[in-house]
Amino acid sequence: MSTPSSPIPSLAALSRRRFLAAAAAVPAALAFGSLAGRAQTASAATALTAMPTKPKKYPIGIELYAVRGELTKDLPKTLQTVAKLGYECVEFYSPYFGWTFPFAKDVRRQLEDVGLRCYSTHNSFASFTPGETMGRAIELNQILGAKTLVLASAPRTAVGAEGWKKLAGDLAIATAELVKHGLSAGFHNHASEWKKIEGETRIMDLLAAGTPQEFVLQFDVGTCIEAGADPIAWIKAHPGRIQSVHLKDWAPGTRAEEKGFRVLFGEGVTPWKEILATVESVGGVEFYLMEQEGSRYSEFETAERCLATWKKMRA
Repeated sequence: MSTPSSPIPSLAALSRRRFLAAAAAVPAALAFGSLAGRAQTASAATALTAMPTKPKKYPIGIELYAVRGELTKDLPKTLQTVAKLGYECVEFYSPYFGWTFPFAKDVRRQLEDVGLRCYSTHNSFASFTPGETMGRAIELNQILGAKTLVLASAPRTAVGAEGWKKLAGDLAIATAELVKHGLSAGFHNHASEWKKIEGETRIMDLLAAGTPQEFVLQFDVGTCIEAGADPIAWIKAHPGRIQSVHLKDWAPGTRAEEKGFRVLFGEGVTPWKEILATVESVGGVEFYLMEQEGSRYSEFETAERCLATWKKMRA
């Protein structure tokens, strides 16, 4: 608390009148000091509140299907290369399921050596059926350090509304089982799953409604755009369920024109700015994965160019 700038006269030297005037000035001065102190405190609090906070950083990874040719030829070199390019995590796809446990442990060591993480894997439906196959998938993912088993595509039995409802029920059961092992389950969408199947209900709507909140709706953006669905509306309708996003772009045109999914990230018609803002504020995204089905460049150059565009977009 501040005090008046001029000293208060000695009471012995004051007449009654001057004493009363001086005495009246004391509480006013003290009140002024109190107000000034509060104002300074409020100003400091406002300044602290107004200080810009560092935006959350989301890991950028790559779905290794994007470099599948290179991965098949030389897995260690592929991991080293994507790490050197600047990717922070990877998503293994279905062939990983054929690895022995010792080999998976060696892959985990390789990931750690180059500074990569594996947060999720793509799997066939067999990995979501309680039993020996699921047990194997659980152990492999635990070895790799992955947290989410994603269903790469629906089984052939998912036909019609009832078939998809049954699949959702099976995935709900799998989710409950995986949770016991510190894992989660998810589904990777394709263009066909945005089609209406029961009146105005789409396959994706049935799948989302039939699975628990913790079931991950891994969002493949490109196939959503190709199907003409509204990506922003989808994200807002399922807050907190879109743990990971596949950064795949799309543009109308033919393969011969290097259009469709052959465009690089950022070259298509996808409204990336709006999608990223929404998935981060509402969707619950934890990491991103670049995915490319092929382009006019080699696999590694494609991965490099896409990542460069991502970094510019996030700068």
